[in-house]
Amino acid sequence: MRILVAGGAGFIGSHLCDRLLAEDHQVLAVDNFLTGRAENLHHLRSNPGFDFLEHDVCEPLKIAGPVDFVCNLASPASPVDYLTHPVATLMVGSVGTKNLLDLARQNDAGFLLTSTSECYGDPLEHPQKESYWGNVNPIGPRSCYDEAKRFAEAVTMAYHREYKLNTHIARIFNTYGPRMKLRDGRVVPAFLDQVLSGRLLTVFGSGSQTRSFCFVSDLVDGLFRLMWSEDHLPVNIGNPSEMTILQFAELIQAKLGIEESITFKPLPEDDPKQRQPDITKAREILGWEPKVSLDIGLTDTIEYFRAQELAPPVSPT
Repeated sequence: MRILVAGGAGFIGSHLCDRLLAEDHQVLAVDNFLTGRAENLHHLRSNPGFDFLEHDVCEPLKIAGPVDFVCNLASPASPVDYLTHPVATLMVGSVGTKNLLDLARQNDAGFLLTSTSECYGDPLEHPQKESYWGNVNPIGPRSCYDEAKRFAEAVTMAYHREYKLNTHIARIFNTYGPRMKLRDGRVVPAFLDQVLSGRLLTVFGSGSQTRSFCFVSDLVDGLFRLMWSEDHLPVNIGNPSEMTILQFAELIQAKLGIEESITFKPLPEDDPKQRQPDITKAREILGWEPKVSLDIGLTDTIEYFRAQELAPPVSPT
């Protein structure tokens, strides 16, 4: 198949490009580099099955040749990025998603939307099942991301119901691994950045809020399986192993052999207190569950960040 990956220069998007090429598909990655990075795709430039288009999907796409599947990963996804670009985040989740759905419809192609656990907001149900409607502040600082993804899910389901488009929706929980940006506001790169630069670990609130960390290769495997499934409703893709942020900070300290104190700061507005996916549905319909341990995943991620400190920047061209 020829598969278009919007947001292909992003953290998860670039790993999905790798997986699709490894499965002998042709890949057209599309990105405008608002938050994606050229170095994430640099290793693919000589691959005959790979092509790249620099384009903002909020503008209509004119793609030469057939497109058999459209994967929509185009969105700022970290707090630093979507709080810096709130309007662009809302536009890519709404106009950008509609443009990609139109492209899929024109080509009678399959469609994958990567949504988010943020659709659940600060959840009152724990763990979170796909049937839970969420507890989201529609006008808070995080709403640009939350509501963009909730709209993206709604318009994706509308295209499925009205036009019978073959759509799939993944609700992604906390994911980490190589190609993340150190200073993007998410907990794994934030902690590793602080440790590697000799600063104190910063924990927001009391550290009792929980997260569940999934390594990127496991996440991409879940996305890949979902693409070929017959399910059209949202599916949680994440690691159900839950831990508090304070426990995670202490794990990082132990893993890297540091004893510096942890500093505490006020919890950001609307920061979710609990995050744990119920992946029963993914197990049943995809035969999927995460396999990479947190210890192994963190080792790979730390090695990547240490190498990045020595690597020269890569030009988008």
